[in-house]
Amino acid sequence: MTAPATAAGTAPGRVRLPPLLRLLILTQLAFNIGFFAVLPFLAEHLGRAIGMAGWLVGLVLGLRTFSQQGLFVVGGALTDRYGVRPVVLTGCALRIAGFAWLGYAERTWAVIGAVLLIGFAAALFSPAVESEVARQAVAWEEAGGGARTRVLALFTVAGQAGAFVGPLLGALLLAVDFRTACLAGAGVFVLVLAGHVRLLPQHIPGRARVRMRGGTGALLRNRRFLALCCAYGACLLAYNQLYLALPAEVERATGSQAPLAWLFALSSLLVVTAQLPVTRWAGDRLAPRRAMAAGLLLIAAGFAGVAAARPAEWTGTAGLLPAAGFVVLLTLGQMFVTPVARAWVPDLAEEGRLGLYTGALSSVSGLVVLLGSAASGSLLDSGLPPAVPWLLLAAVPVTAIGLLPRRE
Repeated sequence: MTAPATAAGTAPGRVRLPPLLRLLILTQLAFNIGFFAVLPFLAEHLGRAIGMAGWLVGLVLGLRTFSQQGLFVVGGALTDRYGVRPVVLTGCALRIAGFAWLGYAERTWAVIGAVLLIGFAAALFSPAVESEVARQAVAWEEAGGGARTRVLALFTVAGQAGAFVGPLLGALLLAVDFRTACLAGAGVFVLVLAGHVRLLPQHIPGRARVRMRGGTGALLRNRRFLALCCAYGACLLAYNQLYLALPAEVERATGSQAPLAWLFALSSLLVVTAQLPVTRWAGDRLAPRRAMAAGLLLIAAGFAGVAAARPAEWTGTAGLLPAAGFVVLLTLGQMFVTPVARAWVPDLAEEGRLGLYTGALSSVSGLVVLLGSAASGSLLDSGLPPAVPWLLLAAVPVTAIGLLPRRE
């Protein structure tokens, strides 16, 4: 992939994007600041403050992911039908309500209701933003701006920059309590909502609205697209272990959750600094299937590294090294997988249904995470030899390589 053509006066290799793309990329930054101020600390809150068993914590986290990823297809279809603006604004309002509810939830049913609302909010605004970014990236590529994966890599960088700031903000707010972190997350989305009321266009040129009926059947017959969804779902299941397996390992090694924020920061910093070079390197050398396979192998290596170290029962700083290696390899794998998977969708989607297909990519992966999260929580509490759960988790991304579409 060569450096994109840019307007006169722009330094070589730099990207000058249209205003709408810049707004959408900054939107992803803000979304993740608010989200990651809360989510990395949810499992610990549910286990200690609420007193949930490990399997129930895993189920709640899976329900949150499924209500988000699993219902992306609904948000995508609504975006195709009604446009980006109303779906994004509604999602932001629901996220504000969900975070406020979670801050005050003390019973299991209330926690579940709050996390379902938080997830469904993202099921509205995320596919709206992601599908429009993908559509604009294709148009930018066709206009000679450069490869679409470059835009989608920038989108990923913005999200991870938010994921870098969010946990640090949450760690500071937890010095007060979990409720304060939740209310701060809600406050971020109040600002996002106000900004988008003012800046997001009522109608985006080139986006034609379609009827909601008629697209699902063709999608379910699209075997290549469904294969991509399943492989991407395995990748998200592995990523979800940052919120389930990683906190347990950090707690075991140090007796505290404090290092968790720094490990999340490490992950985000890697993406912010290395995502664009990795995407450029992969684009120059690897076809989409090979790039995703390389990413899945890196993710598997991260799990295997922890499995190899677990029998030694290291603690303290030495005990954190396998966890840090896991975070680094998982993050590098995500850098390979995520932009390529998103860039592949427009080529597989039916005309006028990009929102539906973008949502379906996350919905199928959300179903994989729902099924896998409860199993992962039980696995970590199963009393098996310490290396076994991590080895079984390593097998998931390896198996997913065989699911990738064979034809580019």
